[in-house]
Amino acid sequence: MAVQRTFSILKPDVTRRNLTGAVNAKIEEAGLRIVAQKRVHMTRGQAETFYAVHKARPFFGELVEQMSAGPVVVQVLEGEDAIARYRGVMGATNPEKADPGTIRKLFALNMGENSVHGSDAPETAAIEIAQWFSGNEIVG
Repeated sequence: MAVQRTFSILKPDVTRRNLTGAVNAKIEEAGLRIVAQKRVHMTRGQAETFYAVHKARPFFGELVEQMSAGPVVVQVLEGEDAIARYRGVMGATNPEKADPGTIRKLFALNMGENSVHGSDAPETAAIEIAQWFSGNEIVG
């Protein structure tokens, strides 16, 4: 397997409850390295741009509101098969259906406040990483 990078967001429900360290520990336990990380307050415009793929979906407005409601932690993760590995440790989008021990099973409040976002493909990861980080901010 090849080493790859993926993008992660620890959502406002995580930062509001002071769970950043606990979620980071789960990420690192999964064998992923955090090679870039910063805490930002996503603006409404940034949230709309980031989630533009969902613009026609009925939950778009609520998603934008939630993501711009408080600080988030944006990250670049690196490791063997990082995209699939991170998606596995995140767990199902619906925390009720997430496997035991996954981030969403342990920390998510509900389907809307599901604690984390992770890229779904290498192309998506590259776009998402570039939206939040310049090359010199990623230190692997």
